[in-house]
Amino acid sequence: MAERDDHRVLVPVDVLEGEGVPETIIHAIASLPVVILGYHEIPDQTSPEQARTNYGPQVRAELDELRGVFEAAGCDVTTRMVFTHDRFETFERAAVALHCDGTLLLNPAPVLESLLVAVRGDVNLDNIARLVAAFLEGTTIDVTLFHVVTDEENRERGVVTLETAAATLVEHGVEPDRIERVVVEDRPTDAILTAAGDHDLLVIGESRPSIRRYIFRDRAERIAKRTIDPVLVIRRAYLEAPATERERDR
Repeated sequence: MAERDDHRVLVPVDVLEGEGVPETIIHAIASLPVVILGYHEIPDQTSPEQARTNYGPQVRAELDELRGVFEAAGCDVTTRMVFTHDRFETFERAAVALHCDGTLLLNPAPVLESLLVAVRGDVNLDNIARLVAAFLEGTTIDVTLFHVVTDEENRERGVVTLETAAATLVEHGVEPDRIERVVVEDRPTDAILTAAGDHDLLVIGESRPSIRRYIFRDRAERIAKRTIDPVLVIRRAYLEAPATERERDR
């Protein structure tokens, strides 16, 4: 069985814009430790300190209410509040500083019955498979492991990669009959977006090796911005946390 307490997910929520967390998402991750990042992107001319003075109490009240919803679902949840000029940079740094294995980018999720896991070779494969297994534990959600090859010569390698991922899922408690494997030949971004349309949540892994290169400035960013599904971005294990943590629990 997957050990859920080994995993933590960052959930950024722009509460001042009225963004909420779909109930389906809350119940799906209820057993995973969650950090709700209440953020708001501010103009360059506005300082975070000024925004905190003006909007901090409102954000805190919204966060407290959202925290109560997660706790009612049985979730181990903490909250952070931040005002930022670059939300993607903040998401990345917060995920590292708060020891989160993944960042869940919210989109509407009226149902949550199937996950599409985009596997890009063996990069970050073990981290992806272990967190997906933890996400799936206690649910009836099916998972499709999806790999894109650029030519037929690489298909067999893709099949082996997906078998490795499937074996890790099974090892961590996912029933084999819930796992589908798909290898296609296409352009990766387009193929992933097309397949995501038939699923309810997309899982992708980051590939940048340094916190100085923001995780969303690669294929993960392009996909996350173009899909209508919620997206779980799983970070690489070897990223190191910054020396200081800016966002504090309040």
